[in-house]
Amino acid sequence: MSKLGVLRGPRQVVFGAGQRHALGTLTAALGSRALVCTDPRFGATEEFAELVGLLERAGVAVTVFAEVLPDVPVHQVTRCAELARTAAPDVVIGMGGGSCLDLAKAAAVILTHGGEPADYYGESRVPGPVIPVVALPTTAGTGSEVTPVAVLTDPQRVSKVGISSPHLIPHTAVCDPELTVGCPPALTASAGADALSHGIEAFTAVRRPVTTELVTERVFVGKNELTDSFALMAVRLIAGSLQRAWSDPSDMGARESMMLGATAGGFALGTAGTAAAHAIQYPVGALTHTPHGIGVGVLLPYVMEFNRPVRVRELATVALAMGASAEASDEDLADQAIDRVAALLASVGIPATLADLVLPADRLRWTAEQAMGAARLIANNPRPLDVDALEQIVRAAYTGDRAALRETLPGSASPDLTTTAGTR
Repeated sequence: MSKLGVLRGPRQVVFGAGQRHALGTLTAALGSRALVCTDPRFGATEEFAELVGLLERAGVAVTVFAEVLPDVPVHQVTRCAELARTAAPDVVIGMGGGSCLDLAKAAAVILTHGGEPADYYGESRVPGPVIPVVALPTTAGTGSEVTPVAVLTDPQRVSKVGISSPHLIPHTAVCDPELTVGCPPALTASAGADALSHGIEAFTAVRRPVTTELVTERVFVGKNELTDSFALMAVRLIAGSLQRAWSDPSDMGARESMMLGATAGGFALGTAGTAAAHAIQYPVGALTHTPHGIGVGVLLPYVMEFNRPVRVRELATVALAMGASAEASDEDLADQAIDRVAALLASVGIPATLADLVLPADRLRWTAEQAMGAARLIANNPRPLDVDALEQIVRAAYTGDRAALRETLPGSASPDLTTTAGTR
C-alpha cells in the first residue's frame, strides 16, 4: 500500500505559557485594524483588557464584538460582519472557546467574500483566501485554532452546520495554557472529552485509496501517516492530564498538556476528520441542549465498540498511548482502549449514557436518521453506516449496553476503503 501523508495547518503556531504577550507584535505584522471576537464572560476579564492593550500598544486599532454565544447562532456571524464593515478590519482575532474562534473564521469569510453564511455551508464553497485570522483559545478542547471548519447553529436546520475549507484555517494560533486556568471543572471535562474524541476518531477514521485527486477533492481526507502522529500525541497527552486538570485547576503541568493535546487533536481532525460520534452528537445536542463535548464524550466508547471489528490494531495502539502494557494481545488491548476511555471520561463526570442526558426514549430512531444527514462524518467512519446501524449505536448508548454492539451489524465485512496497516 502506498503511504499518504497530508497535513494542513496555520502559517504559524505559537505555544507556551505567557506566549499571549506576543499577540500585539504577531497581529501588527498582519494588519493595523483588528476585529476581536469573544464572549461576554471572557470579554469582562482582566486578561481580555490586557490583550486589547497589547494590540493597541502595537499600533493596532481594535473593534470588539463581545457577544458570541455558545454554538454560534448563524445570525451572529452576519451581525458581527455588519458591525465590523465600517472599521474595515484587515485581521480578525478570535479569543475564547471554540465558538469564539469559529465565529471569527466565519466572519472573515463574510467580510472577504460577502453574502450570507448559508452561501458557504458544506465543503470547499469558500472561493478563495480570507483576511487573516489570529486564534487565541482559552479552552483546551475544540482545536479550532488550527482547523479548516467553523461550526454554526442555524434555526432553519435541526443539526449544526459547518463551513469547511482550507481557507478557514487561521493564519496564526497563539496557544497559552495560562488562559485555561480559569476554566471551571465542568468546562475542562467537556472540552477535554471533545479533544480526546478528535484524536481517537481521526486515528480510527477511514483510510481512503491514494489518488492524486484526494487532497484537492476533499477537505477531510481520512487517516494518514501525518495525522496519525498528531492523533496519538493528542491521546497520550490528554489521557495523562485530563483528570489532573479537572481535579486541580491550578495544575499548570496538566493545563499545558491539555492545551498541547487539544491543538494536536485539532491538527489530526483538521485533515483526517471525525466520524460517527460527532455525527450522532449533532441531533443529540439539538434535543438535549447539552454541550458538544459532553455528547461526544458519552458516545465515544460506544462508537469505538462499533468500529472495533475493523480497527483492532488502531485501538490497540490507542491503549498503548493511554499506558497499557505492550505484553497484551491486540484483541485484549483493543478492549482495554475502550474501557480506559470510558473510565477516564467517567472520572471527570462525563455521563455514561444518553439516558443520563435525558434524550427522549421515543426519539432514538429520529436521532439516527438525523445523524445520517452529517454525510461528511458518516463517510469518514471506518465501518459503513446506515440508519439501522446508527440506531443500534444510539440504543446501546441510551441503555449503556456496549455488549450489544458486539453483535453482527451491517458493514462488518467491509472494513475499509483500502488495506489498513495498523500502527503499533
